[in-house]
Amino acid sequence: MKAWEATVRKTQAAAKKRANTIFGTSYAVENVDQEEENGDDQEDEEHASGEVYHAEKFLPNGDYYAGYWADNFPHGTGKYWWTDGCMYVGEWFRGKKMGKGTFSWPSGAIYEGNFKSGFMDGEGTYTGASGGTYRGYWLMNLKHGYGVKEYVNGDVYEGEWSRGLQDGQGKYQWKNGNYYVGEWKNGKICGKGQMFWTNGNVYEGNWEDGLPKGNGTFKWEDGSFYVGNWSNDPNEQNGTFYPSGSLLEGKNLDWAPQEVFTNDLKDCKVSPIEKVPVWPSQKKLAIWRSSNSKGGIVPDSSVRPRRNSVDGRIDASGGGGGGGGGVDKDLGRMRLSDGAAPSPWSGGAIDSSGNEGDDPLGGFYSDSGVSGRGTPLRIPKVVKRQGETISKGHRNYELMLNLQLGIRHSVGRPGPPPSLDLKPSAFDPKEKYWTKFPPEGSKYTPPHQSCEFKWKDYCPKVFRTLRMLFKVDAADYMLSICGNDALRELSSPGKSGSFFYLTNDDRYMIKTMKKAEVKVLLRMLNAYYNHVRAFENTLVTKYFGLHCVKLNGIKVRFIIMGNLFCSEYMIHRRYDLKGSTFGRLTDKPESEIDANTTLKDLDLNFIFRLQKTWFQEFRRQVDRDCEFLEQERIMDYSLLVGLHFTEASNDELHTPTGALTPVDQGGSETDSLPRLSRVDVDQLLMDPAGWASIKLGINMPARVERTERQNETELQLVGEPTGEYYDVVMFFGIIDILQDYDITKKLEHAYKSIQYDPNSISAVDPKQYSRRFRDYIFKVFAEDT
Repeated sequence: MKAWEATVRKTQAAAKKRANTIFGTSYAVENVDQEEENGDDQEDEEHASGEVYHAEKFLPNGDYYAGYWADNFPHGTGKYWWTDGCMYVGEWFRGKKMGKGTFSWPSGAIYEGNFKSGFMDGEGTYTGASGGTYRGYWLMNLKHGYGVKEYVNGDVYEGEWSRGLQDGQGKYQWKNGNYYVGEWKNGKICGKGQMFWTNGNVYEGNWEDGLPKGNGTFKWEDGSFYVGNWSNDPNEQNGTFYPSGSLLEGKNLDWAPQEVFTNDLKDCKVSPIEKVPVWPSQKKLAIWRSSNSKGGIVPDSSVRPRRNSVDGRIDASGGGGGGGGGVDKDLGRMRLSDGAAPSPWSGGAIDSSGNEGDDPLGGFYSDSGVSGRGTPLRIPKVVKRQGETISKGHRNYELMLNLQLGIRHSVGRPGPPPSLDLKPSAFDPKEKYWTKFPPEGSKYTPPHQSCEFKWKDYCPKVFRTLRMLFKVDAADYMLSICGNDALRELSSPGKSGSFFYLTNDDRYMIKTMKKAEVKVLLRMLNAYYNHVRAFENTLVTKYFGLHCVKLNGIKVRFIIMGNLFCSEYMIHRRYDLKGSTFGRLTDKPESEIDANTTLKDLDLNFIFRLQKTWFQEFRRQVDRDCEFLEQERIMDYSLLVGLHFTEASNDELHTPTGALTPVDQGGSETDSLPRLSRVDVDQLLMDPAGWASIKLGINMPARVERTERQNETELQLVGEPTGEYYDVVMFFGIIDILQDYDITKKLEHAYKSIQYDPNSISAVDPKQYSRRFRDYIFKVFAEDT
């Protein structure tokens, strides 16, 4: 114990000397050691819980903090200096950079403006190390909203930004005086816009990927102009040149639109966005993990955090203090924390020598000094890979071969490039094609090892265009479904009796369908296509193909759709939410619930809190999607939600992604899976390029607040908030959108209404279902304030 104290004092003395050099203090450096010896009483001065007081902290890893402090964390105004030279001066709220402040980098870059939960968020100005500046609005470290960017080379962009890139209406002016005014998408000139050159030339029309594409007009200062279809590919150029009177007199009529691409546009390149090596939200605070509210330097080893299960029940085996053998190890720990969402992994422990040690708690830490920090969660340590591999001898082995042969035939078939503007005939339910697959092969099909079968494609032009709309590469699609790897069959059919299959890389899910469901999809296909085309952020299931296999006189219809939970992150908790209560409680005991268990409404004990901009977009999109489903007379759909808790310990982090798992020749389904290292996870969470690709419902950083149901005797859909928060990465989407309110569902509603509360059952009129679904979803999702 004395050796440990001596090590801490030495480290603190070194930190104080470094702080003196950088910040300057009124006392002499040579007295540091003496002060350190006499400083224990001052450090151990007790303060009441919640009391805000001024403190100067020389942290054991060399970091320095001076400012207001409360409950073991910065709270109020203060200055924090990291050993790598980064510094934050400004407002804090319970350990998070919150409010107005200034963050500076050792390179000379500086940000001055608003912060929220540790992120640059709100209005602020960033000046890069090389001199470029951005003044405008931010969202989670990314430029978002209106802003002006002045580049180092003299270029200027003024306009709208989205998730770090130019997106929307904006004006870009080059140093030489040329400028563009119009639409942008994902950091590139895209949509309708005008380009003005200093020599008087003007192009007005459509753009794509920074170049003229589609209909447009190029005008010269002398009055000449060219009207037509533009493309960087000369073979696709088509238009008419109208020369001015002076050109006609000189009979100078030769001009090619390719000159615009080779000459006029050669210097009109948009400057790249500079990269920031580390974001303010990535800078962790070196705070001692403590259960008391003393100065935050000496932890209380007698208190050990209790463990909670995910549903909030206390695990009796997790309570109680640690034995004597574990005290010294516990005292030697320091926690790096910032509380931002998404926050870095903090499950690993560091001993007094700076090395990673084993974690006797094996889960999340609970700091009573942080109001709102959640109590420990029980996260499953080992996750079996979902599904049973369909190998030779499996009852559905031939069906899988047929399916793979059919997909390869459908997707690989040559055809003209699909156009987004489809003719009504493409949506006709009669637009379906049968193909016979004899074992010996035919003119159109290859030989195969299965028995003869027939293959049907429904509305192939529509689904081919949908795949293009959803940015699915045909080669990758075929490789996922028809590659050398077998499909996996989920262990049991769904409630509807349908079977589910997963591709080996987890990208696609294949579901068998009833004839009635096929009819519903074909009936609503035109409306579905228009809806997903109009709303890029739609939450409804993405469909990629509708097919049928006829084998031995039996027809098996199936749909191919995207797997919502295909991600580098392990999904720790899954919820299927409808807003009804009848039958909406998982019948498994808690001990059998694992990461692959899909929980229901009455199992839910969280409120999902999204950042303001995302929450507003979420509300708008849920309204749009529900209105579409209501118009199509659809009910019984649900919101599927997946949660990845970002503070799970590294020992519990297993990735279920099939692409990283070798095929097991022995047929075992319980082999341990490869896992991401802590460095990999930090990279995924903190890489701004990854954030720029975040979409509504995909890879969304958020917070969840735990809830508790007050009355166990009554069915309470949404519990009361407890103030305990956890940082998560969220995935969600609307699934099961093919249930029509037909006579069967009407009879089900009538029958169950006699026995149960009509509002508690799923089978209700689509209008009532939509209203109830939205009311519920907007209670369990809320704005993160």
